[in-house]
Amino acid sequence: MDEKISPIILFIIMNIVGLVIMKVDKDRAKKRQYRISEKTLWLVALFGGAVGATAGMRLYRHKTKHLLFKVGFPFLAVAEVVLFIYFLTELA
Repeated sequence: MDEKISPIILFIIMNIVGLVIMKVDKDRAKKRQYRISEKTLWLVALFGGAVGATAGMRLYRHKTKHLLFKVGFPFLAVAEVVLFIYFLTELA
């Protein structure tokens, strides 16, 4: 497998996970069911899913009143995109 493909696939998968867990947590919140912990949301964002989590936050209007999420997820998303681009160019 090409060494450039692996980080790209990982980045895509983690961001899909970030998007999906925001949707699942929002749906659970509406139904007053057991929620995904904030720690889990942050870990997914921290390990590469911040772009998806930020998109999910905005798309599903979830956690938008929490300043830490409102500022932290987009900050992490920008940092992850910059690092992702840096690593891709270093692998070239």
